[in-house]
Amino acid sequence: MRIPVDVKEAAGRLEELTELSLRGDEIVICRDERPVAMLTPIAQKTDTFEKFLALAEEGRKNVPTGTSSDHSDFYDEHGLPQ
Repeated sequence: MRIPVDVKEAAGRLEELTELSLRGDEIVICRDERPVAMLTPIAQKTDTFEKFLALAEEGRKNVPTGTSSDHSDFYDEHGLPQ
């Protein structure tokens, strides 16, 4: 949503306008009812792989130390399920 705001009003509502901008609203700063600036969030450069690694690291906190993930205890010496 596009939200036009006067310069003086924007100065008093900067925190609120910043939150609206982060949610995706387009904040247009006006002087004498003419657009002069726009408040937009800075794009966060996050790599998908970095997000994956962070999620995996978070999940590891719940696994007890020394736990294995090979599941060899589910199979016999021939590789068949027990």
